[in-house]
Amino acid sequence: MPFGILFLIAAKIIEVEDWEIFRKMGLYIVTVLSGLAIHATICLPLIFFIIVRKNPYTFTVGMAQALVTALMISSSSATLPVTFRCAEENNRIDKRITRFVLPVGATINMDGTALYEAVAAIFIAQLNDYPLDVGQIVTISITATVASIGAAGVPNAGLVTMVIVLTAVGLPASDVTLIVAVDWLLDRFRTMINVLGDAYGAGIVQKLSKRELERMDLISDVDVANPFALETTLDDEECEKKSYVNGGFTVDKTDAISFTETSQF
Repeated sequence: MPFGILFLIAAKIIEVEDWEIFRKMGLYIVTVLSGLAIHATICLPLIFFIIVRKNPYTFTVGMAQALVTALMISSSSATLPVTFRCAEENNRIDKRITRFVLPVGATINMDGTALYEAVAAIFIAQLNDYPLDVGQIVTISITATVASIGAAGVPNAGLVTMVIVLTAVGLPASDVTLIVAVDWLLDRFRTMINVLGDAYGAGIVQKLSKRELERMDLISDVDVANPFALETTLDDEECEKKSYVNGGFTVDKTDAISFTETSQF
C-alpha cells in the first residue's frame, strides 16, 4: 500500500473515538457484497432471460475465466482479451458484436461501481449522523450511476468518482479515506460485476441484432462486377442479381446476360 494512502488511513483511525466504527465497517462490507451478489445472481440474469430467452447461469459459467481474471487484476479494461475469448468461444457471441460492445462496456457500463458508490455514500452519511431523506437517497443513486460512467476501467477508479457523489449531497469529501482501507477488496468484486454486465449486454445486443447480422452475412456474397449486389440461384437455373443500392436487378440465362430492369439514382 502506498505510504500516502497509509498515512491518510492512519490519520482517520487516530481521529476515531468510537471503536464501534470498525463493526460498522464490517457491516458495510457485508452490505456491499450482498448487493453485488443480488445484482449478479438475480437482476442481471432476469433481464438477460426476459430478452434473450436463454439460461443466464449457463451464460455466466461460460464467462467464468473472465470473471476470475477480473477478480485477480481488478481492471475491466485489462480483462478485455479474456472477456473477448470467453464471449466468442464459450457463449458463441458474434465477433462483430463483442469487438464493439465489450470495449464500450468496459468504459461506460460500471453497474457494480455505481452500486458500490451509492452504498458507500449512505454509509459515510450514517457515520457522520447525517440524516438522508428519500430525495437525497435518489440523488445519491442517480449521481452514482452518472459518475460511474466516467470512471476508468482501472483499479480503485471508483474512489475518484466517489468525491462527486459525496459532494452532491453535502457530505465531506475527505471522508472517502474511511473506505480506502477496504476498497482494495471490494474493488475486485465490483469489477467482476462490471465484466459480467458487459458480457450480458453483448448477449442481449446479439439477440436484438440477429436479423441485421443474418442480412449482413447474405450481402457478403457479392458479385465482382457489382460489389453491392446479392446473387441467388433460381429454380430454372437462372441467376438473379439484386442491387441493394439502386433497387435494380439483372438476370443471367446460360452465358447470355439480359438487362431487364434498372433504377436511376
